Amino acid sequence: MSTPDDARPTGDRHLPVLMQRCVDLLAPALAEPGSVLVDCTLGMGGHTEAVLEQAPTARVVGIDRDTQALRLAGERLARFGDRFTPVHAVYDEIGDVVADLGLDGVQGVLMDLGVSSLQLDEADRGFAYAQDAPLDMRMDQTRGITAADVLNTYDERALTRVLREYGEERFAQRVARAVVRRREERPWERTGELADLVRASIPAAARRTGGNPSKRTFQALRIEVNGELEVLERAVPAAIEALAVGGRIVVESYQSLEDRIVKRAIARGTTSSAPAGLPVEPETHKPYLEALTRGAEEADEAELARNPRSASVRLRAARRLRPTPDHLRVTAARRMNRPTKEDRR
Repeated sequence: MSTPDDARPTGDRHLPVLMQRCVDLLAPALAEPGSVLVDCTLGMGGHTEAVLEQAPTARVVGIDRDTQALRLAGERLARFGDRFTPVHAVYDEIGDVVADLGLDGVQGVLMDLGVSSLQLDEADRGFAYAQDAPLDMRMDQTRGITAADVLNTYDERALTRVLREYGEERFAQRVARAVVRRREERPWERTGELADLVRASIPAAARRTGGNPSKRTFQALRIEVNGELEVLERAVPAAIEALAVGGRIVVESYQSLEDRIVKRAIARGTTSSAPAGLPVEPETHKPYLEALTRGAEEADEAELARNPRSASVRLRAARRLRPTPDHLRVTAARRMNRPTKEDRR
């Protein structure tokens, strides 16, 4: 007899991807008493639990926009007392979270991007195309538009853009047109109806490969509903700025759009900003990050056997070498749409 999801221990409901590799990359920065890791995507707390167990003098601040995840992780991590601090926020707010805790900088930042196991496994959240449920898809169910709102209010052109950009769906216009035509009869409410329509809208030849044809549409809607890429564009530079010198950042991405953003942010820090051709590299233009991974690491066969959800993971990590030069900090702050000191003058 199966155990209801809510009755199962949280640790049995979630198997963190590349857990030990993440801990090993972060551990050197968390060895000193009082060191702090910010787990920007707490989920059900699997990565955080491993850090608290293996870095016994470190603290972890766990950020999540999902109140259910915060509750479950809080129960799981209660045994660590004040070494764990949960925060209800979106992770691009990491700078404010760190400042509110009275910290000048932190020694580690972890981001495990995408949809969590909790959200996938809870049918009524609407993230999974294989289970019929309300079209919600909000990571924070206390605010924001739902997937149903998007399907029922966006015009064909806007829907096509979302499906093409965020789902990389080749047949985005066909699917969008079918969505608009169908809602003229009745509004969108259920994931099962959407999965059926997407399958019918994509040519039979294209349905034979690449897995479930609804996968790309559901990914696109989830990203749009939660503003995931816009948040990530702000969050990675903000996380780097939150790192103290010697601190480390580890990011796990699960699709190319996420990984591209992470790759660019780390490349900015690991590349000299000096103009080409200078005989001597000015100190202020030297890299302020050091890459800890050679490109993006993938799951090996042992990890894939242990955790099939690791199949698409791309892991990147870097270490803070020195403060960000002023001329680059201004650029980063403007990219995050936040005022710099120069802007406020």
